[in-house]
Amino acid sequence: MVLLIIMLLTEFLMPVILRQHFFSNSRIWYYILLVIHIILSLWLWFLFFEITGYNSFFDNPQQVWMEMNLNGMIAAVIAPRVIISICHFTGILVRRKSTGHINWLTNAGMITSVVIFSIIAFSTLHGRFNFKTEEITIRIKGLHSDLDGLRIVQLSDMHLAGFYHHPEVLVDVMNKVNLIKPDLILNTGDFVTYGWREYGKNDTILIKAKSKYGNYAILGNHDFGTYHPFYSEGDRHNNVLNLNNLVKASGYNVLNDENTVVRIGTARLVLIGITTMGRHPNIIHGDLNKAISGIDSADLKILLSHDPNHWEANVTGKTDIDITLSGHTHGMQMGIITKGFRWSPSKYFYPNWGGLYLHGQQVQYVNRGLGVLSIPFRIWMPPEITVITLQKE
Repeated sequence: MVLLIIMLLTEFLMPVILRQHFFSNSRIWYYILLVIHIILSLWLWFLFFEITGYNSFFDNPQQVWMEMNLNGMIAAVIAPRVIISICHFTGILVRRKSTGHINWLTNAGMITSVVIFSIIAFSTLHGRFNFKTEEITIRIKGLHSDLDGLRIVQLSDMHLAGFYHHPEVLVDVMNKVNLIKPDLILNTGDFVTYGWREYGKNDTILIKAKSKYGNYAILGNHDFGTYHPFYSEGDRHNNVLNLNNLVKASGYNVLNDENTVVRIGTARLVLIGITTMGRHPNIIHGDLNKAISGIDSADLKILLSHDPNHWEANVTGKTDIDITLSGHTHGMQMGIITKGFRWSPSKYFYPNWGGLYLHGQQVQYVNRGLGVLSIPFRIWMPPEITVITLQKE
């Protein structure tokens, strides 16, 4: 209801503002901006009525895709309209004893809004599909010679509904993975946002990615139906069963609080997978003791743990796990990444939000994710394919 009121208010106020600010000085700009306003409004209201009138499954990929786009329009259109309205009518209030408004204040609101709209539009149309391959070398003391040079591709946080109208983009990503010729593909979860129906037919795309020694995955907290508003406990149980089957159909071996041995030459590489449920700050981690039970000997241990906070809480100094791979944060889909500086607001919730982290001889890598969540943009926080090369120190 609050959103509807704000939408209606800004819808009617913007033509008034445009007329008061532009009509007497530049009718050309007035009509251009009015047309832009109408076009944006048509798309905005189409999404709003499509979502509010939707009466099928909540986790239908089309529904999730439209919801993301509406959120994007709120950020790109409604928020700027609110800024312009505040600036313009503040100027009128200040000059209430005379007439008119403060031109520079309205202009400031306009410029700020154009900047916001431009950043979001660019980050939606380009940023979220600007996949970056991060080449990481992890040096391990005493690494078995048969593991020296092993190449691992890590994928994470696909949120497949975001590719609903762009299956060809996902195909391109799988082709990029194959060009790397990985020895292992490891996926650290969050294939969906709400429920298993979002998966659609993407198993036929994900299965295109091949590796020499197999593909392995865990489920993230979104995969457990945590955020589905209508799931009963029984629905969540069925959701997990369905997702396990879909991920397996995508060519992955799924690790649910368990481990498996991958033999590479004479080396024994143990992969450990831990489940993750709940939402921040009440994340629920699976049973790590159960997951590592039965491991008699290993030349290297790699843990797949969706939540990066799990590493320092339960792994470092408490286990002999060599490498932990995580995802979950998306780098909050905004931030700054340069060769010399990395920052994201997600650091205030997840200190290890993206990249490589060390604790003694133990290593963690946090992947920024492949897809988008809630809002379909990535602002200077590109989606990631991680290529990890193991090297003997």
